[in-house]
Amino acid sequence: MGFIMQVTTKWQGKKFFQSTGPSGYTINMDATPAWGGEGNGASPIELLVASLAGCIGMDITLILEKFLPSIKQIEIIADGVRKEEAPKGFASIELTFKVDGDIPDYRIWKAIELGTEKYCSVSDSLNAVITHRLVLNGVEVYKD
Repeated sequence: MGFIMQVTTKWQGKKFFQSTGPSGYTINMDATPAWGGEGNGASPIELLVASLAGCIGMDITLILEKFLPSIKQIEIIADGVRKEEAPKGFASIELTFKVDGDIPDYRIWKAIELGTEKYCSVSDSLNAVITHRLVLNGVEVYKD
């Protein structure tokens, strides 16, 4: 078994939840008013795509570290196509990398490939096994 990372997510009322992980930062998640929320945070599915783009982006900057002074901008646009049937997860996600700077295209492309296929833990986690436990009033009542 590998390293265990614990993130705690607490209900704040209506559809509003707050998550805190090992970094200590709080992430707000909420539904839009049309879905019973108040729009006090990003949606969980929005955060999933942002996490994917941010993870690969960080990997790219690590791989291209010695070229960073030559790079003026890296922008990652994620276009996720959601399934029409519930639970409406993503059928596909296309990431477009807009880079400005004095760096050969093949170096950036190789960094994108390495980030996506070898280093990005978010990309790898999209195929993770998910199990569940239910603790009701302090007693574990169900476990996968």
